[in-house]
Amino acid sequence: MTIDALFEAGSAPEAGALPTITIPRPDDWHVHLRDGAMLKAVLPYTAAQFARGIIMPNLVPPVVTVADALAYRDRILANRPQGSDFEPLMTCYLTDRTDPDEIERGFGERVWIAAKLYPAGATTNSSHGVTDLAGLSPVLERMEKIGMPVLVHGESTDPEVDIFDREEVFMENTLLPMLKRHEGLKVVVEHATTSGTVDIVRVHAPRVAATITPHHLVINRTSIFQGGLRPHLYCLPVAKRESHRQALRKAITSGESCFMIGTDSAPHMRSSKQAECCSAGVFGGVTALQTYVQVFDEEGALDRFEAFASLNGARFHGLAPNRGTVTLVKKPGVAVAAVPIGEEDIVVFRGGETLPWSIGGTGA
Repeated sequence: MTIDALFEAGSAPEAGALPTITIPRPDDWHVHLRDGAMLKAVLPYTAAQFARGIIMPNLVPPVVTVADALAYRDRILANRPQGSDFEPLMTCYLTDRTDPDEIERGFGERVWIAAKLYPAGATTNSSHGVTDLAGLSPVLERMEKIGMPVLVHGESTDPEVDIFDREEVFMENTLLPMLKRHEGLKVVVEHATTSGTVDIVRVHAPRVAATITPHHLVINRTSIFQGGLRPHLYCLPVAKRESHRQALRKAITSGESCFMIGTDSAPHMRSSKQAECCSAGVFGGVTALQTYVQVFDEEGALDRFEAFASLNGARFHGLAPNRGTVTLVKKPGVAVAAVPIGEEDIVVFRGGETLPWSIGGTGA
């Protein structure tokens, strides 16, 4: 499937003298593809923008063994659009019962590239997550020994902690002690949302890095309530104050190698979002690159976009940059408003809006 076919008619830019930027094909270092019909519906959008993606393992049931990861990878490959070479990079879902030998086997056989640490109850499908971080020490010690990164959903699950403070409390009470106990462990702080997290990542780089989502760069917590409650902007970690949004924008455009793309594209059916109890997640896989490049343009840092989008994540994970290129053009374009699945659909982040940048195409 071509890029043009994935976007509304008239939204693909024409070649010409418009401002353009061409970079090596980027990767998404944090993406949810789900499974079944939803996988089939959303995968083409991620595969059209990114060459590789770190696939989150929080299925029902979660991906906890090498066999689980192999089977899930096969399902993803079977659902790639014709002609796509998108490469899924699998992860293991850590639990209180994770076996260090299974972790090492999967990493040694290159079945998975990292393991995901969800505090139990922190977010979507995290009920099987870790309840006792001290009990996970043998696993983290093994990961430290073999050089396998742990990807951390950094939020406290203490019910007495305000939802807007959950990341800050986790960083101080859990992440920093973990980094001190495991001084050689490679850590990715997923979907960072606060200035404090950005500072912690900087201090502990290069063994610590952070992914930053497109939506946290363009919305703040007020956005969720503008004109009424906007459920399609609700995610975990929740968007924070404007000062934090500005800190994230400065971080990704700083040129520092410890920050990388991670869309946290997390599709939910419209009925699950527009519900009495709204599911957490923003589906940004359609408009991710257009949003990221817009931020770099607004911050006067287009010359640093290539490193953030195409180089930093690969370097952290010990992979070569991708072959081929993608070109983005500063020409207004409109992405699809929603992706249909049977009789329902998934609302696209910034879908239906006129965005200042468009995807111009890919090259060899």
